[in-house]
Amino acid sequence: MNNRSIIYVDGFNLYYGAVKNTPWKWLNIEKYFTLLRQDDNIQSIKYFTARIQGSHKPNQDAYLKALNTLSKVNIIYGLFKFKPVKCSVKQCTFSGSRIFNVPEEKRTDVNIAVHMITDAINNNCDRFVIASGDSDPVPAVRTVKTLIKNKTVIVYVPANNKIRGAARELRKASDKHRTLPNALLSKTQFPEPVPDGKDGDINKPLTWLDQ
Repeated sequence: MNNRSIIYVDGFNLYYGAVKNTPWKWLNIEKYFTLLRQDDNIQSIKYFTARIQGSHKPNQDAYLKALNTLSKVNIIYGLFKFKPVKCSVKQCTFSGSRIFNVPEEKRTDVNIAVHMITDAINNNCDRFVIASGDSDPVPAVRTVKTLIKNKTVIVYVPANNKIRGAARELRKASDKHRTLPNALLSKTQFPEPVPDGKDGDINKPLTWLDQ
């Protein structure tokens, strides 16, 4: 049975679609997907994200350090760029500039596509497992299925958010699709603290402790 799999996780999609406003942000994704895909021979788990700025940066830094302790997890970084946006609130009475900068995540979707196509060409797996509710990976999914026959694309949609949970295009493009199971989140948390492998510890962010 061809059961080699690679997991492709859209980090921000997972956060906003599954764990935001829950107690389960300290998620060990290697343990989670090992439980979820028990019949798979997981080759690697690719976690796509970008480093944020601002008050939540220490939380993300701690989480990324925890992920880096996992043997099968590979973090692939995009970036944030600031996009000038004009205020569209008609009732706004502010007399200054109505142009402000909004951070916008870039390259994650391109990175996912590049890795999927590269893995398909190099025959690195038999199953492509995508954790996302975004439609942007759809061209990559179609390209993989066109390039290489006898490969299976499986989608898990983080669906706490109903709009994100629809993901009609991505679901339709896949061979199989499911809603990401929330029941496994509580069973697959990192310990507190996480040993860093260098005689130190990685502590769960304080703002996550009481959530």
